[in-house]
Amino acid sequence: MTTQIPIPINTLFGIPEFSGAQISPDGSRMAYLAPWRNRLNVWVRPLAIVSAEKGARRLTCDRVRNISGFCWTPDSKYILFVQDTGGDENWHLHRVEVERLPAASIDLTPVPGARVMSFDLSITQPNRAFVQMNLRRPEMIDLYEVDIETGSIMTVAESPGRYVSWVVVPDGKLHALVINEDGDHELARYEDGQFVSVAVFKGEDYPLGPMPVRAAVDGKSVIIGSNTGTDRTRLARIDLSTGEETEIDSHPSLSLDTPRPEADPRFPSSLILNSVTGTLLGVRYLGDRQVIQPLDLDFASVFEGLKTLSDADPGHMSCDRNGQRWVVEFSADRYPGTTWFYDHTTGEAYVLGERFPDLATARLATVRPITVLSRDGLELPCHVTLPVGLEPRSLPTVLLVHGGPWYRDACIYDPEVQFFASRAYAVLQVNFRGSTGYGKSFMQAAIGEFAGRMHDDLIDSLDWLIGEGIADPARVAIYGCSYGGYSALVGASFTPDRFAAAIDYSGMADLRALVEGAVPFVRPTLINNYLAYMGDPKVPEQNRDMLARSPVSRLNQICKPLLVIQGVNDVRVSKTQADIVVEAVKKNGVEVEYLVNEREGHWFINQDSNLELYRAIEQFLSRHIGGAKER
Repeated sequence: MTTQIPIPINTLFGIPEFSGAQISPDGSRMAYLAPWRNRLNVWVRPLAIVSAEKGARRLTCDRVRNISGFCWTPDSKYILFVQDTGGDENWHLHRVEVERLPAASIDLTPVPGARVMSFDLSITQPNRAFVQMNLRRPEMIDLYEVDIETGSIMTVAESPGRYVSWVVVPDGKLHALVINEDGDHELARYEDGQFVSVAVFKGEDYPLGPMPVRAAVDGKSVIIGSNTGTDRTRLARIDLSTGEETEIDSHPSLSLDTPRPEADPRFPSSLILNSVTGTLLGVRYLGDRQVIQPLDLDFASVFEGLKTLSDADPGHMSCDRNGQRWVVEFSADRYPGTTWFYDHTTGEAYVLGERFPDLATARLATVRPITVLSRDGLELPCHVTLPVGLEPRSLPTVLLVHGGPWYRDACIYDPEVQFFASRAYAVLQVNFRGSTGYGKSFMQAAIGEFAGRMHDDLIDSLDWLIGEGIADPARVAIYGCSYGGYSALVGASFTPDRFAAAIDYSGMADLRALVEGAVPFVRPTLINNYLAYMGDPKVPEQNRDMLARSPVSRLNQICKPLLVIQGVNDVRVSKTQADIVVEAVKKNGVEVEYLVNEREGHWFINQDSNLELYRAIEQFLSRHIGGAKER
């Protein structure tokens, strides 16, 4: 046995040195994210220059908040990115001109309170962006055409009084996904201010809507993730003239890889596209490791070349207009991320940069996929991570619960997992019923099971870990963010004898308040997720059931130490819920810590916020279940 030396918090949660790289459509340059004034900003450099120190120019100058992503315009002239204020999720679209010195970012949607939901670029008109936002009314998502060069905004289509996710078809009629009166998702053609149905997808099968959805380059069809008639999600094509669905690709045992930017922009898309032409090149499936299926003969050849560069999984990737020059980031459970350049024509390849070059792979722990059988017979995909160099016997353990719950854990590099493992904790992650990516029947098994069988799945998996002799049952903490924070509160209040401590990060204490506090434009979409799985607080019987499944109804049962973490600007779970928990637990005479961040929202973005967060977690867990600390 060796002594566990924790990886420094600043190494795991500090600002990455190089990330998010994308090649320009003309193939001559690369833009990427790198630090400036302790914030992530956009930089650009010629691809002909390998060294980051030579030829690099900074394009943005945000000193307040990290920029998390960006894209090129098709003419390689501008970089576009979205940014909110203090975590309020009111995203604005910004652009910066690549050749202008000094560069200055311009807010293209400078309307207070407006939120950009998404945007699409025109291949034929590179100075145009089609932007979905609630500019006209807070509850309505309309479609606008924004002139990237001048900033002028023109209304393209207005929502006729219901939730709309617009689908811009190249050189064709405008389409949209709408939620109809039955709660189903309709792919509809927009004509004369009205929607004409093309195809229908059952709402109960898509709690967040069909994903992904993208107009095909032929302008005659839409590419969509479909589970119609199947349990697993396959890739399909919907004919816009007939509504007929045909399969593009499927896997005999796996679903399309989720979550992706359709649900979480930190992950690469389940679709691999030529971002300049829009051509569909490949698709990703979810297995123990990522499974990529090429759908284009040229990309199949490119993919064979990419596989020779690294044993890790390809993540974000981009190519030039011709699909010959590539920039690809590779990562795995013990591999934070290295970005390569690859020229398929010449075979030339070299490393462009690493996220955390000082983080030694030998210090990182292996994430092991396992399957646990629930008490009612469901197979639960789980992941176990054990500290490097320690005997896996009677270890203090962190039950790390993912958010959503329409989300899932995977065998990937996760700084939180490595943070706990390097401090001598065993880490257990459970894809409980309701998690995505494992079939719709597994997902739908969570209906009505908040604080019920969803929590039983966590306990059953923990019992397996204890039965294996790995976890010390007297030294288990439960922790998570968002839904995971709710689960931590459920653990502390519904099964307080099972946990020595709990950490609630942006978790909801009252399911009723969560539904009632939803922002206006989201409310119509709740029918297939919150209302279907938790209940409708407007219905008295369901209101009572939601209260019974809410930790707020059992706060007097919390008897173990609790850490509560909350961003003041959170628009999903209000600070009021956290305040109620903290005050009630204090009255119980139980130790409770309260970390409030005035500069963040539902998730903490800036690294100084995260350094404070994980230092507090480190100290809290060390006191209550043991484990190592930084010296």
